Amino acid sequence: MKKKIIEQPNHAVIFDMDGVLVDTEPVINAAAIMGLHDFGVQAVPEDFIPFIGAGEVRYIGGVAEKYGMPYRPEMKDRVYEIYLQIVDEKLQIFPGVKTCLAELKDAGFPMALASSADRIKIEANLKAAKISPDIFSVILSAEDVQQKKPSPEIYLKAGQKLGIPPQRCIVVEDALNGIRSAKAAGMICIAVSNTFAKEKLEKENPDYICDGMDEICRVINKGLQPLVLR
Repeated sequence: MKKKIIEQPNHAVIFDMDGVLVDTEPVINAAAIMGLHDFGVQAVPEDFIPFIGAGEVRYIGGVAEKYGMPYRPEMKDRVYEIYLQIVDEKLQIFPGVKTCLAELKDAGFPMALASSADRIKIEANLKAAKISPDIFSVILSAEDVQQKKPSPEIYLKAGQKLGIPPQRCIVVEDALNGIRSAKAAGMICIAVSNTFAKEKLEKENPDYICDGMDEICRVINKGLQPLVLR
């Protein structure tokens, strides 16, 4: 019999948002390309890959700098303006998300949302996906920390606000920068292969790799070892 290693209420679950709960990458990618175009940057989708999960300033600014254009706050303002215009139509929620969140809530797991996105984007995404913010005991955004992922600051702060020590916090991440952040915080990290292939995720040594939210929910709620254990 497999040993139960994750137990409620001893563990808390901290979710990243983009690429974990909702498929925002196509939306923010389209908005960033259109927004940067207004500043003379002719970006292509692949330019943004190294900056996924590092927050919108780095996501937009890193690509602008690649094309020799210094980042300006107006760039992010313009990208968000476009994003808010298209998010309701283009945003997709990943399969099993609402069921998993409800099951974990019912099981008594404290939950937090810790995203490198600004709060305006978090609120727009939750509204578009029809996910109640009340399901989370803590919601942290880019404005709540000084250093963005891969710094562990946001996850450490989420754990502190939940009152759960790092070793008993389970982080669900899709991005390489996010996995680095969770591991640097000393937390259990479940990587979901929504954004990056398993081969790339494995290089960051997450504790678990899962294919989707249904599998993640089984791992957390039942405390069982998943298909891939690191």
